[in-house]
Amino acid sequence: MAERPSRKTPKINEAQVVRTERITPHMMRVVLGGASLAGFSAGEHTDHYIKLLFPAQGVSYPEPFDMERIRAEFPREQWPSTRAYTVRGWDAEAGELSVDFVVHGDEGLAGPWAARVKPGETVRFLGPGGGYAPDPAADWHLLAGDESALPAIAAAMERMPAGAVVRAFVEVSGPEEEQKISTPDGTAVTWLHRGEAPVGSALVDAVKGLDFPAGDVHAFVHGEAGFVKELRALLRVSHHVPRERLSISGYWRLGQDDDAWRAAKREWNEQVEREQEAPAA
Repeated sequence: MAERPSRKTPKINEAQVVRTERITPHMMRVVLGGASLAGFSAGEHTDHYIKLLFPAQGVSYPEPFDMERIRAEFPREQWPSTRAYTVRGWDAEAGELSVDFVVHGDEGLAGPWAARVKPGETVRFLGPGGGYAPDPAADWHLLAGDESALPAIAAAMERMPAGAVVRAFVEVSGPEEEQKISTPDGTAVTWLHRGEAPVGSALVDAVKGLDFPAGDVHAFVHGEAGFVKELRALLRVSHHVPRERLSISGYWRLGQDDDAWRAAKREWNEQVEREQEAPAA
């Protein structure tokens, strides 16, 4: 029996915090840079993401940082935690990588870190990954998401080809969370204010009420898993959008922390796929 090849440890990027900026009351931007980013590259996709590595509380790792050594010498509960975040922008000339974080006080791991991190601190991460960018051949584009999808939607809006027909909806808690986002031609996001309503309910209503333009749509729908499931059914089953024309994923799920959701996400996606498979035309 042939031996299974050993799992290759992915390359770990290292950078330093250059500066931070509070974009809105609940959105913090962290800009990373440093000589070690010289070989970094992003830009093919507008939903590029990186996986930040956060040391376990109270644990120090040997230098140089080596994940294989950490996995071999440290118990699993002391391994770094990973959190995936969208690349808001990559300035290759300046060597600066911008990442936006939703911050709700001390809730979660990455948000509180982004709110308190200081320039000069070292950050390690994996990536980038990604798979979506607006198709210039599409007849029109649909973008829909909550705060967690806002960086990717903003990047997609800025990448739209000239003359693109775009319907973009972003749900946030209130008007104070809006940002200035538009396509090069000036098409703006439609902002939906959630208030005390359930997350995603305004997005579902907006897309259900949309008068769909004719032709081939290229859609990007991301955010809380509950509303993503509803919109996926609407697009795949009611509007017969082909799977390959739809980038859709639950970035997070109400009632589950990030680790629990990541553990369940693949099975959940497969179940939703089976339940909502569009009938043959």
